[in-house]
Amino acid sequence: MSEPAPVCLGLQASFGFGDRIGQATPGHVAAMKRRGDRIAPIYVQQSIREMSRTGRSPEKVMQDALAGMRRAGEQGITGADADHLKTTEDVTRTVEAGFCFFTIDPSDHVDQAADDYSAAELREKYGAIADQIPWFEEYCGQTHAFGHVKIDFSEETCLRAAVKYGPAIAHAISLSRFIRQANQTAGRDYEIELSVDETRQPTTLAEHAIIARECLESDMPLVSLAPRFIGDFEKGVDYKGDLRALQSSLEQHAAIASALGPYKLSLHSGSDKLSMYGALARATGGRFHVKTAGTSYLEALRVAARCDEDLFRRIVSFSRGRYETDRATYHVSASLEETPCEEDVADIHQLERVYLELWDEVPEGKGFVAPGRQILHCTFGSVLAGALGNELVELLSSECTTYTEVLAEHFARHLQALQSGM
Repeated sequence: MSEPAPVCLGLQASFGFGDRIGQATPGHVAAMKRRGDRIAPIYVQQSIREMSRTGRSPEKVMQDALAGMRRAGEQGITGADADHLKTTEDVTRTVEAGFCFFTIDPSDHVDQAADDYSAAELREKYGAIADQIPWFEEYCGQTHAFGHVKIDFSEETCLRAAVKYGPAIAHAISLSRFIRQANQTAGRDYEIELSVDETRQPTTLAEHAIIARECLESDMPLVSLAPRFIGDFEKGVDYKGDLRALQSSLEQHAAIASALGPYKLSLHSGSDKLSMYGALARATGGRFHVKTAGTSYLEALRVAARCDEDLFRRIVSFSRGRYETDRATYHVSASLEETPCEEDVADIHQLERVYLELWDEVPEGKGFVAPGRQILHCTFGSVLAGALGNELVELLSSECTTYTEVLAEHFARHLQALQSGM
């Protein structure tokens, strides 16, 4: 059997399986074999933030995923996504570990308040960063067509885009050049995704066009872009928003991606968003990337609910105690008051439903999950960092067949929903 090794996936439709524990890959492989025949997998995926919270190194993430492929008898391809990179140190560590798909996250350089500035405030803010915006005059007052999408780049539109994203674009281009040099030194092929989805307001079409064009003209090998789409993409639950409006918006963003690249549209916080997967696949003509991570951890907790009731109850109790602190870095709306304490639910099957919810109890493609799922999702780092995490890892090792089957069933639904639009 040949040894699995990460490869660049290019414009193939792709799906990222984040694994915060290191034992999920056999289940991910099983799901791909059931429903993923037209989608390329990324079994090696983890963000720097997740690595920090779980105490895993880039090398450990790589080793666990490739070992999982071997255990599953998988000899096919996989990508390797070093997710949410912000610094040159992040890049160096992940290049050395063998990653080949680098997701740049310039969110620290985005002005999150830019959408609310007055005209006078915009001018003042722009004046302070004008030296970082060499592209302003190229767009201001112009009208450009991107396929069927026509965009008027008014002065206000360009000022707002410059203030909101100007320094972020400059940082992304700088980091991409470092990624290029690091991979040239290592003698490896690589590709880049740019993430601008972690903003309060959706990415406008003009902002999308400016960001992508400037990055491409800097010779960034941009294979996918993650805008902030309309609607709500909360962790652990399905898409919240108007699906018809989302379909129209996705089609417009896809037209820009096709005209400028082509490159894929990437959906972050993609776990459990089954109701909008078909729209994404249709709008992009199958040129998409979806990232998931937390949902594999939640399915690990399902194994605990079914195989070690006491452990599951202790994790629920602990997570409730950590939720208000740990939710700070996540987009979630669940409150503790919406879910009962674990001691108030005597039946373990009911407790599993309250905190994890079963996909097979909702119509096809119309996902719904309970608030308890968000409580468990946000607290993964605190759980895995302590004794409960050690117990969970031991349980998954002894119940690996159950974990594989739970994941295979869960992700087969994700993949089937995506392929329904291809």
